[in-house]
Amino acid sequence: MSQSSVLIVSDDTEFARTIAARWQSERHVPEITLVTSDVWHSASLLGYHLVIIGPVRSGLVHSERLSAILSNVIASPGVAAVYVAGEQKDISSLQEQYPQLPVVSRQDGWAGTLILISIEVLRRIEAIERARRAERLALASQGCATLGRYMLEMRPSVNDALTSVLGNADLLLLEPGQVSGESREQIQAIHTMALRLNEIVHRFSSLASEMRAGEKESQAETETVLRGFGARS
Repeated sequence: MSQSSVLIVSDDTEFARTIAARWQSERHVPEITLVTSDVWHSASLLGYHLVIIGPVRSGLVHSERLSAILSNVIASPGVAAVYVAGEQKDISSLQEQYPQLPVVSRQDGWAGTLILISIEVLRRIEAIERARRAERLALASQGCATLGRYMLEMRPSVNDALTSVLGNADLLLLEPGQVSGESREQIQAIHTMALRLNEIVHRFSSLASEMRAGEKESQAETETVLRGFGARS
């Protein structure tokens, strides 16, 4: 995955500055963008891996907007979210309405807790993307592997046919009086092409080795990613 990108949705600019300043002490700092609830819309999620939702202005309109933001983020595949609750009483209702949404209470040390949770969420997203990428590569190589195995299975039959072609061509070329000059050129062309095909068939052996090595590497990468993802669960 390329550099992680984080979107902060909040009407409190100090909230965003606190998060950005706290994240600077970490080894990997994501790209951080801030939008207010007034300008936020569903397209704002495009390109972001994590959305951190903080305080928004009070009032019925803003409360409805916050609910719309939370619902939209939760429903968006491939996007994770963390909500920072200003009051303890908000946590229970949010967890009941959005059980899959991580909620951080804005108390002492909240910024450090938020960063730790966010880092873990981003790691899981990266692990999932790596696993999916490995799966796509495995599926893509599966078709090539099937064709390659078929070609390898047919190699003995192809070798026998080429041996026969080369043998008969050699016999005709060794008896120049039996064929005309034009036919001899054609036989020589057949002989040359048969030799080239024979060389290609012999390359199948090295191709088979490369395919087996690639399959093992892809399988090992997938298993490593899944083990790492399971260990963090």
